Amino acid sequence: MTRLTADLWVAAYLTRLRLSDIPAFITRKGDATAGAVLVKMNTLDGRAVAYQRSFDLMTGDRCWVALTGGDEADVDAALERQKSFDPDLWVIEVEDRAGRHLLDEPGLSD
Repeated sequence: MTRLTADLWVAAYLTRLRLSDIPAFITRKGDATAGAVLVKMNTLDGRAVAYQRSFDLMTGDRCWVALTGGDEADVDAALERQKSFDPDLWVIEVEDRAGRHLLDEPGLSD
C-alpha cells in the first residue's frame, strides 16, 4: 500500500477539521514528502497534549499516541526539543475546548 505524502496528509487532515468547525494551524511545515507529523491538541485552558503516529506492535497498524501532555508551556517545550533534532517535522496545532482532534477517526492513521 502506498503511503500518502506528508503535505497531502496534512491538507486532508486540516480539511477534515475545518468541516467539523475545529480550528487548526500549521505551526511548523516539515518535509513535503516524508516529514513526521505531530499534532498539538490545545484545549485553550492552559493544557495541551501532543500526539505522534506510532506502530501497534501487536497488529502492525499505525495509531496515534500521546507523546506528552500537561501544561501548555511544557508541551511546547517538548515540541521544541523534537524540532531541534528533526528538521523535517510538521507540527499541527488544533484548538478545541472539548478536546476534539479527530485522530481516532478512520483513515487518519494511514
